[in-house]
Amino acid sequence: MKVLAFASYPVEAAATRYRLHQFVVPLRERGIDLTLHPFMNSDLFQRFYRHDGWLGTGFGLLKASLGRLGDVLAASKADVIMVQREAMLFGPPVIEWLTTRGLDRPMLLDLDDATYVPYTSPTYGKIARALKWFSKTDDLIRWAKVVTCGNRTIAEYVASKGAIPKVIPTVVDTDLFRPSPEVRTPPIVGWVGTHSTFCYLESIFPVLQELARTQRFVLKIVGSGQPRVDLPGVEVQNLSWQMRREIQDFQSFDIGLYPIDTRRYADSWAAGKSGFKAIQYMAVGIPYITTPVGAAAEIGEPGRTHLTANSPDDWLNALKLLLSDSVRRRAMGATGRRTVVENYGLNDQADKLAAALMEVGRKSVS
Repeated sequence: MKVLAFASYPVEAAATRYRLHQFVVPLRERGIDLTLHPFMNSDLFQRFYRHDGWLGTGFGLLKASLGRLGDVLAASKADVIMVQREAMLFGPPVIEWLTTRGLDRPMLLDLDDATYVPYTSPTYGKIARALKWFSKTDDLIRWAKVVTCGNRTIAEYVASKGAIPKVIPTVVDTDLFRPSPEVRTPPIVGWVGTHSTFCYLESIFPVLQELARTQRFVLKIVGSGQPRVDLPGVEVQNLSWQMRREIQDFQSFDIGLYPIDTRRYADSWAAGKSGFKAIQYMAVGIPYITTPVGAAAEIGEPGRTHLTANSPDDWLNALKLLLSDSVRRRAMGATGRRTVVENYGLNDQADKLAAALMEVGRKSVS
């Protein structure tokens, strides 16, 4: 079976890399040929969230939009169309309509975020909100034969629209994401994210400054999008995100940070987060601290794989506990690693995705 996958972003984006790209080989082994057609190429993606060069970015978006018309022709040769969130970053779902209605190709929609919840872009502000066309997600849900969902919250929304949801969490290849035996002094407290989620980490900066008064640690930040992160009293390593270095960055941590600041977005947006960072932390065998919201409240086992924190005092006490007890850190990390291997294996999720795609293919001929 031939499947053409539309994605907004290239492989450098986590959604494309872990919801599509890493399944190409496993799906081929299951008789499914998955071909990726991202809207953005790697160069445009690197420039898209910068505040300079908007003219070049605008030209790149226009070129990418015209390229999508050629993708419609490619869709005529596919048995199934798979759409990861949306075919284009803005505007109505024209490409999806042309392929599902014009070409009568059956579609599987993949949602790993609550894209049906409007929000304001931290880079492009209200202009992007106006162009985003958030209502398109409901149209795509209605047109899809099956919707694969990153967590239960998204699945419940999809079901409320009368569609068929299948929960497939975002996972990693645990043969690649493995624990590191390196012992670090002082311990490294780490976070990996993007410019749009950096505000979550900023919400606990006062806690980290208070902690630094009595505990020695290094705060390692990867992917903030900021040229400098100054936090008086705290030793900070601020690194840009690099795909070639992604696994090593996770392996370099002793404790993972996963704050979710619900004050920044509507609760429904935060609840739709997939909890992927928790799986990445556990895969490399480190404990983490998280705000128990959405899937982050359902992944792992509090007290055994991670600790939870709702208030600044919770964060401070949890960090003090883990920093002062290396034995506990190792034990929780080992339990987290087992949890991921046993419950979030790549092959198991590939089986689920293959079954969903086969179901869509069968619906098209029934």
